Amino acid sequence: MGDLFGDIEPAAGARQRPLADRLRPERLADVIGQDHLLGPSGPIGAMLAAGRVTSMVLWGPPGVGKTTIARLLATESDLAFEQISAIFSGVADLRKVFDRARGRRGTLLFVDEIHRFNKSQQDSFLPHMEDGTIVLVGATTENPSFELNSALLSRLQVLVLNRLSETSLMQLLERAEKVVGALPVTGDARRILFAFADGDGRSLLNLVEQVAGHEGPPLDPAALAERLTRRAPAYDKAGDEHYGLISALHKSVRGSDPDASLYWLARMLDAGEDPNYVTRRMIRMASEDVGLADPQALDRALAARDAYETLGSPEGELAIAEAVVYLALAPKSNGIYTAWKAALRTAKQSGSLAPPPHILNAPTRLMKEIGHGEGYVYDHNTPHGFSGQDYFPSELGRQSFYAPPERGFERELAKRMAWFDRLRRERGKSGEE
Repeated sequence: MGDLFGDIEPAAGARQRPLADRLRPERLADVIGQDHLLGPSGPIGAMLAAGRVTSMVLWGPPGVGKTTIARLLATESDLAFEQISAIFSGVADLRKVFDRARGRRGTLLFVDEIHRFNKSQQDSFLPHMEDGTIVLVGATTENPSFELNSALLSRLQVLVLNRLSETSLMQLLERAEKVVGALPVTGDARRILFAFADGDGRSLLNLVEQVAGHEGPPLDPAALAERLTRRAPAYDKAGDEHYGLISALHKSVRGSDPDASLYWLARMLDAGEDPNYVTRRMIRMASEDVGLADPQALDRALAARDAYETLGSPEGELAIAEAVVYLALAPKSNGIYTAWKAALRTAKQSGSLAPPPHILNAPTRLMKEIGHGEGYVYDHNTPHGFSGQDYFPSELGRQSFYAPPERGFERELAKRMAWFDRLRRERGKSGEE
């Protein structure tokens, strides 16, 4: 492997170190899976080539090299390295770091879980970044746009790290086998390791340690899966993964792709998402993206919610899957959604206009005397059950919000609206005559 490992046989006393620590890269060039950042055209590669490292935040999932990159960046840019964790550190710890940094030519301060610091703690970095006392490198698994205050975020370059692909995990496994020896697994079983690691390099190396000591015939996929303790999929019910997956489900339904919709639903439920949250969002999808193109869509979403509440998991999840497929294959229309937004806009802009007098009730003599109810036509007493009267405030005039597209059931609604418009025009002409 070259410079990364030196002697394959570790020195005495080092054998008990975790494999992830023993394989920690010694150069940025050895870091796997982040070439888009570290290559010559990447932002970090360009910084090193220019000889000037600026503050940044490394945003990515666990086990993809954030700490390693920060440490090696300090080494290769000839900066002193300081590391703290926002979970265990406070303002007093930061002051000590800043004091030590003032006595040096340059310090790279690596802050793990930087999103855990509150606003005042985040503000404490600003003067020391601006006067060059520190180069700040933060690491976070959360979206910096939501977790870091604007003052700090404006001074940081946000760099996104990728979860490790199967190709990258395979490369990491090859490095590991040069230390622990060839794993006692069949060819098919090796891919099980990658699936269990779920893009996390540290997790893969921990799995390798579980398997390396096996004695006996090579483990096939079934035996390997039984031996390993599968970690839960990376999923934060209040964070980016949560919102990213529900967005993927919603857009797959909107895009009429039942297979993708089922996949994202399965990802969410397998990760432990509350099915009641999913059914609430499905009710929204039925209203926003299907609407009156298929009036049964909302009923299906409500029925899935009720079925899950009755059956629970896992039986009730099938009803949710059924409704997701129905919504995905239903004709789509946002006619009601756009009409409702337009009506809200007009209502806010028009203020407190009164209804026209002819549609106001007149339960008292005074109300009758001032014209309430005068001229109102009872629609059921007309030949078509339609009077064609104007129901908008007189100051506003007639408005048009709902324009049904020619899709699904809304084709029929468009015909009805056209018929009512024709009757309304005819009534207007007869009134003029």
